[in-house]
This record gives sequence, C-alpha cells and structure tokens, in this order.
Amino acid sequence: MMKPFASSADLTEKSQTLEVLADGVYALTAEGDPNVGAIEGADFLVCFEAMATPAAARTWLARLREHTDKPVRYLVLSHYHAVRVLGASAFEADVIVAHDMTRALVAERGQQDWESEYGRMPRLFEEPASIPGLTHPTATFSDRFTIDLGGDRGDLELRYCGRGHTEGDIVAWLPRQRILFAGDLVEAQAALYTGDAFHREWATGTLDRVAALDAQTLIGGRGAVVHGADVGAAISQTRDFLRVMLTEVAAVQSRGGTLKEAFEIVHTALAPRYGGWPIFEHCLPFDVSRLWDELSGVERPRIWTAERDRQVWAELQG
Repeated sequence: MMKPFASSADLTEKSQTLEVLADGVYALTAEGDPNVGAIEGADFLVCFEAMATPAAARTWLARLREHTDKPVRYLVLSHYHAVRVLGASAFEADVIVAHDMTRALVAERGQQDWESEYGRMPRLFEEPASIPGLTHPTATFSDRFTIDLGGDRGDLELRYCGRGHTEGDIVAWLPRQRILFAGDLVEAQAALYTGDAFHREWATGTLDRVAALDAQTLIGGRGAVVHGADVGAAISQTRDFLRVMLTEVAAVQSRGGTLKEAFEIVHTALAPRYGGWPIFEHCLPFDVSRLWDELSGVERPRIWTAERDRQVWAELQG
C-alpha cells in the first residue's frame, strides 16, 4: 500500500516558538516546519527567509512586531525553494538579497518548484492566492555580502560556503554574537531534503566551511535552535545523513542494482536514527533519486515538476 504522497497528509498545525537569541536577534521555530529569523540594525531590520506565502509571513511579522517596529530593509533568502521565498511581498523590504545562483535558479525553475512544493506540502501554503508571483532577488553576490547593522551592532555577514542543499545556499553570520542562520545546509533533528543537492561537496568542503565559523548558536533550516556543543552535533548529524546515503547508493550502483533497491537500502540504514524526525518519509525518495543521478554523472539536478514528483513517489514509496 502506497504511503500518502510527500507531506500531503500532514495537516496538523505546528506550534510556533519565537526565541530572542541575543539583543535584537530572533528566531521562529515550529516543530520541524521551516525556520525563519530576524536581526535588528540600528534603525532597520534584516529578515532571514520569507515563508511560503505572504499570509504566512504576515503571521510571523505580527509576532516580530511585538518586539520591534523597525522597517525591513533587507530580506535575505538562503536559497530558491518556494517555501522559503514566495512570502517575500509581505516584508516590503527595500532589498531582497540572495546568491547569484539563486537568482538564476528562480528564473530557470522557480515556477516548476512552486507547483511541486505546493503539491508536496499544501499546509505550508496558507492562502496561496496571496502569492503575487515568483520572488526575484534585487541584489545578489558570489562570495560575501556584508551588512553594516549600524550603531554598535556590528556587521551581519552573508556567506556562500559552497554547493550543498542547492547550488546557491547562503548563511547569515553574526561574528560578534557567534550566531549562525544556516538555512537548509544544517538541520537539527530534522531529516535532510537533498533533491536539488550536491551531496559530495555538501558532506565535505561545504560543511567544513560552516563548521569553521565555530558558531555558538545555530538556527538550521528546520528543528530547534542549538547552542554550544549541540552546534557541532547538528553539523555532524547532517554530515552523517549525507555520508550514509553516499555509501549505500554507491554500493548499489557498483553491483548493478536498481534505484528502487538503493532507496530501500538507504531507508533501512537511516530509519533507526532518523526515521522519526520531521519529513523523513517525505524527503527520502527525492533524496535518493537525485543522488542516483549525481553518482551516474548528472551534474546539475533535474527540475522537479508536480508530475515527476508523483512518478518518483509511486516508483519508490509504492
């Protein structure tokens, strides 16, 4: 019997928690739903991630306005996925910042990704009619983008650490407070989505560069905010998830096995540790499909469409 498609059956609202991590530094987590954050400048705000719809974003902004009424000058998008970007219009930001590749990916596959993610995760798309269209960054960079927060608040550094969850993931780093908004490059007790990933680079150099920042507080793409030694543990569990996938899929390919076999073996290998974490069953068919392609020499991820999503799901989760 086939499992319900992706997260289509996950209709239970999650409890949101707003944490003040330092003076003017905020994170909103929601039991495994996508995390968002904000950083106060002297007279403006930088918001990190936009949520899936303007309606959903306005709920987050209402919580944030209980703490600050500063206008949003910068909206930072860690990557191009629809649940991270389509709520952007609610912020009325002066500047929407992302990596160069994120701008290119929105142009190349943003519409297909919107349709794909809406089908996979309908609960996140509160009032989908409120989405005015694709979100296009207005400022992009290739390596580093520094925002002077003003007064005595120091700098916010947006950094590209290498290809990982997508071709264009960035992190937001507060060196003075040693707080890192890592986007989906790191998850804390939440499964990885790797359907658009570069697994080998992510598991090695990219995570090495994230770890080298030596953050004392980390906000991953999903899951709880982590502190101290738990930061290293979150990075390690992300790396382990990737390495298990790489080892098992490569072994199946080397002996002439099939994609279906690879999925079943990876599921068996990962489920004891990660199977109870948010979106594990949802992600894994798409993860293994992309990794199979990558190890077969398909350099850039194929575009996910609503139709292809269903085909892969039926083949692997059927």
